[in-house]
Amino acid sequence: MFANEEIAPAERRRYRNPASSVPLCWLAALALGGLTPGAASAQGPGPGRERVRNVVYVESNDPAGNAIFAFRRHDDGSLTPLAGSPFPAGGTGITPTFALGPFNSDQNIIIDSSYTLLFAVNSGSDGVAVFWINGNGSLSPVNGSPFPSGGSNPVSVGLSGDDVLCVVNQDQDPGRPGLFLPDYASFRVTKQGRLIPIPTFFVDAGASPSQALVSPDGGLMVRAEFLGGLLRTFRIAQNGRLVPGVAQPLPPAEFADTGAPALPLGLAVHPTKRLLYVDFVTINRIGIYRYNQAGNLQYLRSVPDSGKAPCWALVNKAGTRLYVSNTADSSVSVFDLALDPTEPIEIQKVSLKTTGSCFEFALDSAEKFLHVVTQQASPTQNVTANGLNVLAVGPDGKLTEVPSSPTLLPVPNLVRPQGVAAL
Repeated sequence: MFANEEIAPAERRRYRNPASSVPLCWLAALALGGLTPGAASAQGPGPGRERVRNVVYVESNDPAGNAIFAFRRHDDGSLTPLAGSPFPAGGTGITPTFALGPFNSDQNIIIDSSYTLLFAVNSGSDGVAVFWINGNGSLSPVNGSPFPSGGSNPVSVGLSGDDVLCVVNQDQDPGRPGLFLPDYASFRVTKQGRLIPIPTFFVDAGASPSQALVSPDGGLMVRAEFLGGLLRTFRIAQNGRLVPGVAQPLPPAEFADTGAPALPLGLAVHPTKRLLYVDFVTINRIGIYRYNQAGNLQYLRSVPDSGKAPCWALVNKAGTRLYVSNTADSSVSVFDLALDPTEPIEIQKVSLKTTGSCFEFALDSAEKFLHVVTQQASPTQNVTANGLNVLAVGPDGKLTEVPSSPTLLPVPNLVRPQGVAAL
């Protein structure tokens, strides 16, 4: 069942938008009218224009008005605010709380593969904001943005082939408890950036789903139901509908005699092999699974993480390094996957320069820098805990925090910025 663990290049292209060779923003600008071909290049990657680089985006998550902070990243990793930043998202963020669950999510912001569109959740107003990424890195909302998220309290988005958007609606906003069951929604993304809803799949109340992770071939979505203790898979049909696969608890033997609840959170997939990495938050270990096209999961083993409370994970494009964000001690662990990706070996742990707790993180498109969001995540922390830490990635994949880090994020006290994407 799991013999073929490689993902063939042709299969990875199976769900690509057949029009993806034509810049989406160029088509949208012409379709919306009012722009000549010459003017359209200012709105997106028109003919002859290089794609945007060296820009970092973070979501304010402010319940008084959600917005996207944008920063220009310089060669030394330092950040300066982009002109026009912050860019209003047309909705609101999550009601402030220190409770477990509402802020435990990933992929709050994502960017499509052509660097044309940015998607961001409005977690407090049940919407998904969609922006054109302009030539200077600034953001312009697409016509009709934000769009209904298909449920209550969207916390994560993921793309399959740039033309299907998957959304996790967590239904755990403390200011609006229990409006609906948590659900997994999907949408067709039009060439104009608009979202067309596809039928939704509901899960148990209180499950706290956290991440819309899409496999490299675009055909599978994997979710961690954080407080439900489950991993759940869906096949993504060619019409974008989510087809339920398995719902599997974490391996009981890993948690036996620990007294710790089995809580999965951060998920990452290998770029070329059918391997899934799962943060076992409460026991400081990383689980490794093999998966197949049907979404079946085969647990292989776990490895220790010297950091405390691993909560977010990502793998580099080469599949040689696994990075883990450890929330309880504000550190990032680096694992070597080159020798055997089924048995990650920890080679470094970096403690961040912060008074906060580290949460989501993202590599830039060239994988020269790792960007980590820190939050005011406990009553003992103050507003200066909300920041963006930048770490340089060495040739060996190891990390060094740049001298200018962290950059404080200008949010009010108790508001916790969430989500990061980098070009």
